[in-house]
Amino acid sequence: MPVNILYSIIVGVVQGIAEWLPISSKTQVLVVSNALFSLPLVVAYAFGLFMEIGSVGSALIYFRKDVVSIIKDRKLLRYLVVVTLVTAIIGVPIYVVVEHALEGAYNVGIPMLALGIILIANGIYIRRSRISQKIGSLDDMKIKHYIAIGIAQGIAAFPGVSRSGMTTSTMLLMGVKPDVAFRLSFLAYIPAAIGAFMMTILFSRKEVHAAVASIDTTGILIAIASSALVGLVVISYLLKLAKSNRIYLVNFVLGTIAIVIGTITTVNFH
Repeated sequence: MPVNILYSIIVGVVQGIAEWLPISSKTQVLVVSNALFSLPLVVAYAFGLFMEIGSVGSALIYFRKDVVSIIKDRKLLRYLVVVTLVTAIIGVPIYVVVEHALEGAYNVGIPMLALGIILIANGIYIRRSRISQKIGSLDDMKIKHYIAIGIAQGIAAFPGVSRSGMTTSTMLLMGVKPDVAFRLSFLAYIPAAIGAFMMTILFSRKEVHAAVASIDTTGILIAIASSALVGLVVISYLLKLAKSNRIYLVNFVLGTIAIVIGTITTVNFH
């Protein structure tokens, strides 16, 4: 197997797994694509958001019954519209700022350090949300709750911030039952991820072209297909893990690893 194809599969597997855990999939793809394909960080960041389209395929297939129900469920439709609009208002400016901030920053150790710190913070946040868990449902939620979820999802445009971790934990803190929180979080992911994909096409055409030039079209299609297939295979298992009380430990371990590797990389960077 050619090296580039193997690298593309690795990137796809990383996206396919990381998207469904409360860790930042775009940052995992940023780090991996930077290491394997030597993409500059600003290009790798855009590519990380571009790769969301693979997980959208998984979500659309896995949650197809929920997606179809949106047509008849006005409350769910209103939830998705409000959350998506707020996400766009918060997330688009963050994306533009981060894209410019990453230009010329080639030391991958720095974002890995930030990733580690944010992962551990997310772990604490998730742990706290489970301790304060209450009973609730979509029927009990109001517009202010939708706005809070949209803000949490928009903030996830920052590299290292987990979208699923932020939205799910926010809902758990508001008293939504875990199964409902995860379902609503994943449903909100679909329009947000499609928006992230379109945003890279609109605002980061140059970076996307650079990624295509480095990886080639076939490699990118393989990466997207791999992420979609892996997502379909592991999503049910990861949802069970994400609902357990030990998911915060995963964040602590990954955060510690990222900090250690990021520190070593930063110290040795010339």
